[in-house]
Amino acid sequence: MSTTLTKSPGAPSAADNGGRSGRLVDLVLRARELSIAAALVVLVLGTTIANPRFLSEQGVKDIFLNASILALLAVGQTLVVVTRNIDLSVGSVVGLVAFVVGDFVSGTDHGLPSALAVGIGIGALCGVVNGLLISFLRVPALVVTLGMLYVIQGIDYYIAHGEQINAANVPQSILDLGNGSLLGVPYLPLITILIMLAVGYYLRSYSSGREFYAIGSNPEAARLAGVPIRRRVFTAYLVSGVLAGLAGVLWLARFGTVVADNANGWELQVVSAVVVGGVAITGGVGTVYGAALGALLITTIGSALVVLKINSFWQDAITGLLLLLAISVDRVLALRVTQALKKRSRRHG
Repeated sequence: MSTTLTKSPGAPSAADNGGRSGRLVDLVLRARELSIAAALVVLVLGTTIANPRFLSEQGVKDIFLNASILALLAVGQTLVVVTRNIDLSVGSVVGLVAFVVGDFVSGTDHGLPSALAVGIGIGALCGVVNGLLISFLRVPALVVTLGMLYVIQGIDYYIAHGEQINAANVPQSILDLGNGSLLGVPYLPLITILIMLAVGYYLRSYSSGREFYAIGSNPEAARLAGVPIRRRVFTAYLVSGVLAGLAGVLWLARFGTVVADNANGWELQVVSAVVVGGVAITGGVGTVYGAALGALLITTIGSALVVLKINSFWQDAITGLLLLLAISVDRVLALRVTQALKKRSRRHG
């Protein structure tokens, strides 16, 4: 005699609960991204009312050009932060790459391909060092990347010797990348958007991409599930380094004139953009789209302060306030999501 076990129609399976949990988290993320977009709209409208020139063609172009490099760094930082890590070296990598590549191409016939190869290569090397120390030697990420920040800054100042790269010596093909456009849209935002879409699609559509979130959500559970944690964390730092190297070349292309301390302090701006954009500093939650919106919000705040003739000191103060607010909101949302999931488990248990 055989016994057939049937599932009660009213009792959801583990897969159902997992799907509902995922939908709930997705809903929270969309709400965060929509709230950032709404804040952007309010900020732009308010500033435009105070000074109509804020939304001039050149004003809008400058905002997107300035936001593109920060957003590109935020995309790489997102990969790192969702694994419960952090990369504080990105700003110094941008400065080093911008100066070294500028020095490499100044007064020569080296074109854009050579500049990109050198810049991305330097960024990748920095990412490899960070990734090896953190993922394989298990040195705390904060210690490694903070140490890397100071090492790179020291190397940059040693190479620069107080000199600067002048735009007049940079090949025109590189400057065209920073100031040219396609159908009226500047190249820099287009590059950032393409990379953001590619990384966002990978994280959402591939199992290896979702493993980054699994590591950040619960490292021990991810390890037991067979997720290659070391390899994924190493990859996150490698991608962050590569994008920082690319950002350094774009910095040179955008501004032309480069000094040793370019992008100094940008690591905090990048982390702020990521966290304000809804990427939980504790890992496991967030999207590259939200991080890019966070970068756009922070950049727009800076532009608005300039237009309104407010001391630039307030940009740092407002950015810090947004960071604290975002972390607080993340904590509250995390607690509410956990409570909601527990209630559902009890109701259907």
